Amino acid sequence: MPLHLTLTKRAGVLLAGALLAALAGCGAPPFDQPDQDLGTQGAATPSASPTVKSPVQVPARPKAIQGLAGMPPVLDPEDVYAADRPGKLSPVVKDFPSRVYVPNTESNTVSVIDPATYQVIETIPVGIHPQHVVPSWDLKTLWVNNNRGHTLTPIDPKTGKAGDPVEVHDPYNLYFTPDGKYAVVMASLDRELVFRDPHTMKPVKTLPVSCYGVNHADFSLDGRYFVVSCEFSGELLKVDTARMKVIGQQKLPFSGAMPQDVKLSPDGKTFYIADMMADGMWVLDGDKFTEPKLMPTGKGTHGLYVSRDSKEMYISNRGEGTISVFDFTRNQLTKKWTLPDGGSPDMGGVSADGDVLWLSGRYDSEVYAIDTRTGQQIARIRVGGGPHGLAVYPQPGRYSLGHTGVFR
Repeated sequence: MPLHLTLTKRAGVLLAGALLAALAGCGAPPFDQPDQDLGTQGAATPSASPTVKSPVQVPARPKAIQGLAGMPPVLDPEDVYAADRPGKLSPVVKDFPSRVYVPNTESNTVSVIDPATYQVIETIPVGIHPQHVVPSWDLKTLWVNNNRGHTLTPIDPKTGKAGDPVEVHDPYNLYFTPDGKYAVVMASLDRELVFRDPHTMKPVKTLPVSCYGVNHADFSLDGRYFVVSCEFSGELLKVDTARMKVIGQQKLPFSGAMPQDVKLSPDGKTFYIADMMADGMWVLDGDKFTEPKLMPTGKGTHGLYVSRDSKEMYISNRGEGTISVFDFTRNQLTKKWTLPDGGSPDMGGVSADGDVLWLSGRYDSEVYAIDTRTGQQIARIRVGGGPHGLAVYPQPGRYSLGHTGVFR
């Protein structure tokens, strides 16, 4: 057969295969899909798109993600944190000054640290018992969760000035749906998830839950569901984002479990849940929502933070003053860093360049700056009483899902 006919035939096969793969990715699932479509009942995970047989091996492309309607497209199906690379700041935040905002629960203030000098440069009075400083979905506002004062205090990250507080009942923590349509208030003591307007914070829907102490969450790769930890009853919830409905609930298999931070793996296949009483993190298949396995990390496991290259996760062990390092590729703990003078590392975030891990010292009225390359402590900074969910801002990413900064 002539060479040009062979090449033409082979090109036709490749073109047909590409068209079939493209058609397979079209057509989003219906809005009101049954629960099993989100994997709660163990639905099978779709296989990757077939590759065309050829003498030249062509790598298979990851299947396109059919995300929540209105959600920004997934940049990389194999890395949910692809937008969070060092210095990759959104145009919205590129002119904001780099700061670390520390809510002091016992002082009713927010300490503002200049990360260039490791000095507190301002102290902002806020409401009663501030728990977390949360970047808004559109990246323009920082919301201080005044849990016992039943208010949210907005801070303009461009000027550092606080605005008038907004009345919101029991705002222990705050998240945003991936489409930016709703803010989700974790009303811990009220036993509610309250979906609100993300700008005015007016309630849209209140979702009562039967577990106690809703506090942290993270969203699936496609944004169609999120997993919530219930601290005081030792349970996990799975919530359908669009329908604002609980579609899964389970008790953790550890007596006295107290789940805390929740974080999705870069490949979107696994949720990790810190547990301060089980002294480790639970490893959960979010799609199937089957019983998770416990991975011991250290006493008082609390916060989970992904490195800028998506290769590692930093785990704060509040009860022993250490930080464990988990390698996603190797699926194991590889290092443990110890604060030289002890401490109570709690919540925080990673610097924009990825070089510094910032954590609050919950019981020591201090903040720790840790070199992510060596694990060495760079600085200990005195702040107010009971520092908790500090936010490093700005950080790379296109939009915020809430908490102290979960960006995608």
